[in-house]
Amino acid sequence: MFFTVLSVLIAIVHLYLWKRLIADTTRPGTTARRLGTVALVLCVALMMAALSLGTSVHPDLARWFAWPGFVWLAVFFYLLLILLVLELPRLALRRWVRGGPANGDGDATGDGEDAQRSPTEVSRRFALARGSALFAGVVSAGLVGYGVSVALGPPTVTRVPLALRRLDPRAEGCRIALLSDLHLGPIVGRSFTQRIVDLVNAEDVDVVAIAGDLVDGDVADLADAAAPLAQLRSTHGTFFVTGNHEYYVGYEQWIEYVPTLGIRPLRNERVEINHNGGVFDLAGINDATGYQWQDPGDVGRALAGRDPARAVVLLAHQPVDFDDAVDHDVDLLLAGHTHGGQLSPFELAVTLQQGAVAGRYERGDTTMYVTRGAGFWGPPVRVGAPPDITIVELRRG
Repeated sequence: MFFTVLSVLIAIVHLYLWKRLIADTTRPGTTARRLGTVALVLCVALMMAALSLGTSVHPDLARWFAWPGFVWLAVFFYLLLILLVLELPRLALRRWVRGGPANGDGDATGDGEDAQRSPTEVSRRFALARGSALFAGVVSAGLVGYGVSVALGPPTVTRVPLALRRLDPRAEGCRIALLSDLHLGPIVGRSFTQRIVDLVNAEDVDVVAIAGDLVDGDVADLADAAAPLAQLRSTHGTFFVTGNHEYYVGYEQWIEYVPTLGIRPLRNERVEINHNGGVFDLAGINDATGYQWQDPGDVGRALAGRDPARAVVLLAHQPVDFDDAVDHDVDLLLAGHTHGGQLSPFELAVTLQQGAVAGRYERGDTTMYVTRGAGFWGPPVRVGAPPDITIVELRRG
């Protein structure tokens, strides 16, 4: 049902794009209009195939439609935003288009209507429509082209000192590499993972924390892409919590598989990290959507029996778990999920849904840090939100 509703909405919005980009800029029956219509229909078909089949078929096959389909999704996003903004100047210029007293809607199309207009009005109407379409197309293509280079480029390594009020002074200086949202799948694979691993290993960290959304597919298809994770080096090991995308593809298979790579899943549980003689708790919870698969996250269970005088770092996929972390007196919550918005200005919607986008947040005695993530979901495009690996250095508060 959800996919049906989504398909209808996508079709309606693309009708608007067809009107502004094709119908308003070409005459009926022309080759340009036919080719433009066919091209738009093909783009929609590829995008729907990427959204519906991208994780259910083998990556070698899926990448043939995932690449163009998801790139079009990003272009579509910016075309829609820009064209909607341009409606205001289009409205303001209606009298100029008409060239005098109102004699109909200057935005209408069609041979019959054009025949009733003056040559000046028809010329101005096409000039405005074509100028708007050209501007929207050039800006959208430029943003997406830039965004592809950012998304596929090396992640930024962000070093962040964070103070924990209960941290044992002997554990001060412990460095945690926070990874999230690699989204291994039809677009990124083994070489991408290897680059992430090399960057982390170069930092010589003490703990590696993978905050979910590692994969978009089955173990059988993505084991090779994930294999370099076995090379991650740290003093105390690598830990993993589920993200929502693990549930979409069958989280059990990945929970069973990642230990073969030397990665320990934290399933609403905690471990003691003894760093230079100082001890703190590292806890992890299942993703906030896990309840839909009878596998809910539970901060209380993860922290059960802990020494309340000891600092605790909680690993969760989504920032929406901040409230529970505050309620359970967590010192530091590390999360991902948001991608920093990925396609600006989408971060505005992310803020409404998650209450956070990226960076540091404080509430009471609890700090949360949200990484932008090392990969991307869907479009291989990042605008205003470069990929990120965060190195958190624990300090005494």
